[in-house]
Amino acid sequence: MTNLRRLLALPALAALLTGCGIRATEVPTDFGPAPSRVACSASSPDISTQSSRGLPVQVFLLCGSSLVAVDRTVSVEDGTPDSRRRVEVAQELLNQLAAAPSTAEREAGYTTTVRDGMTVSGPHPDDPEDTLRLSFPPDALTDSALAQIVCTFSDSAAAEGDGSVILGGPDKAPLRAYECTDDVRTDPNHEKPPSSEVTEG
Repeated sequence: MTNLRRLLALPALAALLTGCGIRATEVPTDFGPAPSRVACSASSPDISTQSSRGLPVQVFLLCGSSLVAVDRTVSVEDGTPDSRRRVEVAQELLNQLAAAPSTAEREAGYTTTVRDGMTVSGPHPDDPEDTLRLSFPPDALTDSALAQIVCTFSDSAAAEGDGSVILGGPDKAPLRAYECTDDVRTDPNHEKPPSSEVTEG
């Protein structure tokens, strides 16, 4: 009799859940802090932010308290030497990071803390050949802005493929090799990208 009551109760329970706007799903659902995490899961940018032609890249924007990769395209002229290509890609990525997120991205909670007007150049004569020098000292950037830049650069053609990126500023301060770690992506406002001083040119 008990089993019969349970079977009869199932349709009523299903009707109740449907009435509450809850639908059954086979896809795992994240019931974490809403709405930021749910909104940030829609990481595809507005189509207006992409051009019809170009090199597909990803940049890391802030969403909630984390870094989330979004798709972009950048333009680099065909036949550009590799050394110059790295710098041009890095500058395009920097421009994308500094640009205001699209309307759809803002509504989904995306923001950026990278300042507008920053530039990037290649190595000085005594620098390692894969050095990228910012027009603003890396150690003077906010943790989140540095995290956005490091994670974007290290995951792109601007890096050498080992997951790190050598950054310097316009001055003679020591160069440092920065890494984008899971901790940085999870909490860029408080986790500064780990780095080590580059001692050899």
